[in-house]
Amino acid sequence: MTKYYEYRHTVGFEETNMVGNVYYVNYLRWQGRCREMFLKDLAPAVLEDLQQDLKLFTLKVDCEFFAELTAFDELSIRMRLTELAQTQVQFGFDYVRLDGSGETLVARGSQRVACMRGPNTRTTPARVPEALAKALQPYA
Repeated sequence: MTKYYEYRHTVGFEETNMVGNVYYVNYLRWQGRCREMFLKDLAPAVLEDLQQDLKLFTLKVDCEFFAELTAFDELSIRMRLTELAQTQVQFGFDYVRLDGSGETLVARGSQRVACMRGPNTRTTPARVPEALAKALQPYA
């Protein structure tokens, strides 16, 4: 079983559409939030580096839906490392509904991120920071 970083979330009304199910863009927002919380919890040195010249560019994001979510569903967003290259990282995300009967996989997504450095007019690819690579090791 693959180890994962977990971000828990309770769906709110503001995340649903007129029909009552979760609007698709929220799944992508939750990926970003999960990634942010991972950095906050396990790689704070990377957050400091982002205040300097490190930039994390999201190159690609996707999500495949298997079941609907509605307001007040309890959700576990589980992030794992699927690829670590010299300048890029790819994450996998499982969206799992948690309820009294157990767990249901409701969606699966991925995200590819490039590490860049330099001023905005001359940003160039950079190696994945050591602090990030080290924090991700248990989630490969």
